[in-house]
Amino acid sequence: MQQYIQREQLQVAPQLAAFIEEQALPGSEVAPTEFWAGFSNILAQLTPVNDALLAKRDLLQQKIDAYCQSHPTLEPVSYKAFLQEIGYLETPPADFSITTDNVDDEVATMAGPQLVVPINNARFALNAANARWGSLYDAAYGTDVIPEDNGATRTKEYNPARGQKVIQYARKWLDVIAPLTNGSHTTSQGYDITSGQLVVTLADASTATLSHPSQLLGFIGDKNNPSAILLQHNGLHVELQFDRTHQIGQSDPSGMKDILVESALTTIMDCEDSVAAVDAEDKTLVYQNWLGLIKGTLEVSLSKPSGSSVRRLSADRNYTTLTGKSFSLNGRSMMFVRNVGHLMTNDAILFQGKPIYEGIMDAVITSLIAKHDLLGNGQYRNSKAGSIYIVKPKMHGSEEVAFADTLFSQVEDALALPKNTLKMGIMDEERRTSVNLKACINAAKARAVFINTGFLDRTGDEIHTSMHLGPFALKAEIKQQPWLTAYELANVKIGVDAGMSGKAQIGKGMWPIPDNMADMMQSKTNHPQSGANTAWVPSPTAATLHALHYHQIDVFSLRNPIASNNFDGLDDILTVPLLADRSSLSEQDIQRELDNNVQGILGYVVRWVHQGIGCSKVPDINNVGLMEDRATLRISSQHIANWLLHGLINEAQINDSMLRMAQLVDEQNSSDKEYIPMMPDPIESIAFQAAQELILQGTEQPNGYTEPVLHAKRREMKDKLVTQ
Repeated sequence: MQQYIQREQLQVAPQLAAFIEEQALPGSEVAPTEFWAGFSNILAQLTPVNDALLAKRDLLQQKIDAYCQSHPTLEPVSYKAFLQEIGYLETPPADFSITTDNVDDEVATMAGPQLVVPINNARFALNAANARWGSLYDAAYGTDVIPEDNGATRTKEYNPARGQKVIQYARKWLDVIAPLTNGSHTTSQGYDITSGQLVVTLADASTATLSHPSQLLGFIGDKNNPSAILLQHNGLHVELQFDRTHQIGQSDPSGMKDILVESALTTIMDCEDSVAAVDAEDKTLVYQNWLGLIKGTLEVSLSKPSGSSVRRLSADRNYTTLTGKSFSLNGRSMMFVRNVGHLMTNDAILFQGKPIYEGIMDAVITSLIAKHDLLGNGQYRNSKAGSIYIVKPKMHGSEEVAFADTLFSQVEDALALPKNTLKMGIMDEERRTSVNLKACINAAKARAVFINTGFLDRTGDEIHTSMHLGPFALKAEIKQQPWLTAYELANVKIGVDAGMSGKAQIGKGMWPIPDNMADMMQSKTNHPQSGANTAWVPSPTAATLHALHYHQIDVFSLRNPIASNNFDGLDDILTVPLLADRSSLSEQDIQRELDNNVQGILGYVVRWVHQGIGCSKVPDINNVGLMEDRATLRISSQHIANWLLHGLINEAQINDSMLRMAQLVDEQNSSDKEYIPMMPDPIESIAFQAAQELILQGTEQPNGYTEPVLHAKRREMKDKLVTQ
């Protein structure tokens, strides 16, 4: 049983209290007594408000359920009027522009990829933070971007045939981002800086310079024989590296050994969907890693056959200008921290004998930790503009955004931070937020720095909200429905109209298949083309490749036409993606969809519950690795619950599918020495029980969220492991 120590009106788990008092508070200019008193005061004021907001969610859902049950065929005008009448659909505010200030360039004026990474995994977190710069040669060599035909196979040892294709691929991209006055980088024989210009010697001994000479910003080493040359295009930097003793450079006529691409401009260090943090032990680790990232002290020891090494944050990159002055560029991705939403509580801290809301806990403690960055207590600076960036997920409507705004204001007061130091990223992933996005941004207009769409959570909420209206379409077909296109377009339009250009990020969702970069390069151009200045990618390698899209496309130039059109999209967004004709589905279609959903649920849940892994590459039913977090689980469990409710499937079919898919998932994970199988006794498997509950009781989960079940089952599993 958890023990506690008293701090003001709080009962705090000893290990969390020790971390806060011995590591987080020293140097923060906040005394322990002031911290605990401020924390207690925030909880006293805001816990009842949080309670009321969650009660309103439930009340609205009850009213929508009743309406759907009595209106099996929705009439759009009447349905819209009903949503307005119950307060689900808000009256939009008058036109406005956000007033957010002190925003770093990575967020406000630059366009590039964004990583999201579980903060409790130190290695992943460091890899993401260091993904600000990535090797284009490595990214192309190690992925399917380069075909493996004609001897260009991927091998552990360097394959010169593949290497040559990589070099040609990269040089062609140089022609895109840094075109020459004549000729091509593909035939370059040498790179020199002469009379303030980059001079490229070509295969025919002729020379060329940059078509846009201002792209040349600086160099490393000797000006007459630089080891690196720094270029800029569309606000992003590219570093050409030279070393004639290097394995690659010695075989390249120009001596170029690599091309470094400025890649993940920002990273979200995630305390939420990709993290399994259910108690004081888990939350303390989350906060310790965040402090290590902020102070630059987080390290991970790695052991390989070639030897051991220590991974830590990368230093800034130092250059010399053409006039001989020194300057540096950030060596690390600029970090957001994603707090937990308004729903969950955690007993790491009790207030009046009850577990406190985890979102309030995160806001107070992650902000305290981030204050060290503003005070210069770390080895590096995260925010040069003096801001703390917090992503708030799973908020429903403007009232909940306003609540987060109030919470942030009270945290600023408690920690002696200037007003609006805490910047807010608003995840547009709930239906009530999508249809009221303008009002939501307005509710935090002095601190909004981010909006981002999320297909999986948004669809999960779509299904739960309209659960009783009828069976939903196949998941693959839901992606093709008008509501999703309208949702994605409206998000950008509303953000642009709210004055986010030059002040904030407008973001798009994840590419889920980390092993399929060729397709990503073909399809993910749609994100910058939409006017979004960031989009999520599943790995540092994907960030390097996706950065090439932002070189191709000048995102900010696309926003003027967006601002001038009159697109609204609300009616389409309110169009529920139901199955048009259930008779069009064969028994095989239904079974295939069920098995696909069940396999995805089990593959994710078994790692979450048994091993505490909140995000990983999980093989799907076809053994294709997909980056999964709780959002995937939400859509799949709600989809099955919906079909069960409307009789497309029955409980016996579900149980049969679960047994077969459990066997498959166990086989898929057979090489993992830490894996705990569900078979041959699934009834005793806590993960299997969790999956059953999520599916069979899916209609009862609050807004379809999976966290309450997952947290309870993970704690049960941790207790079991302790007693074994």
